[in-house]
Amino acid sequence: MQTKKSKNRMIAILILAFGVFFGYQIFIRNSSVDALSKYGSRGEEVRQIQTKLKRWGYYKGNVDGIYGSQTLEAVKYFQRKNGLKVDGIAGTQTLKAMGIMSSSSSSSNNNVSNNDLNLLSKLIYAEARGEPYTGQVAVGAVVLNRVKSSSFPNSVAGVIYQSGAFSVVNDGQINLTPNETAKKAARDAMNGWDPSYGCIYYFNPATATSKWIWSRPHVITIGKHRFCK
Repeated sequence: MQTKKSKNRMIAILILAFGVFFGYQIFIRNSSVDALSKYGSRGEEVRQIQTKLKRWGYYKGNVDGIYGSQTLEAVKYFQRKNGLKVDGIAGTQTLKAMGIMSSSSSSSNNNVSNNDLNLLSKLIYAEARGEPYTGQVAVGAVVLNRVKSSSFPNSVAGVIYQSGAFSVVNDGQINLTPNETAKKAARDAMNGWDPSYGCIYYFNPATATSKWIWSRPHVITIGKHRFCK
């Protein structure tokens, strides 16, 4: 039979346990908020944001790792152009759209072989050289979206070399040496940036003759390519 003293001790332990638990939850929530890059933030993540936005023409300032007013406006501009919530905060979705991933996602991406990166670069160069940079990344994203889909082969090489998938494989353009832009586009696609918004097809409306491809739901047009699901 429990004594009053032991009951009080048990109640005290329970109160302490609940306090630790809820305190930890608050810490986690605050930590996740603090981890977002926003006005006033400094550090390597801000530098990555500035570097990418400057490369894509959204940002004109210095890459200094300081989230100032110019960076804020550049992030808002990027968000507007990519259908994201326009709040000037580089949160999870905005960072993902930029191809800036969390450490866990980065670890996963490290498993992608150099062969996959090189082959994807070749495909992007063969299919989309001369297209806007965003369109080149989108072509790479389509390949990776197919890898994830159960309707296609489950590897980059399998998707690219699937019979009839890409005309550049048949005419030999896949063997051209990719330029640095195509390589950067392949890296951005592999890092998670998907300007196609999950599309698994794309085509050039000026040259496409297939009625079937025209029947696919249209998502976005970038340059000369129409991306669809």
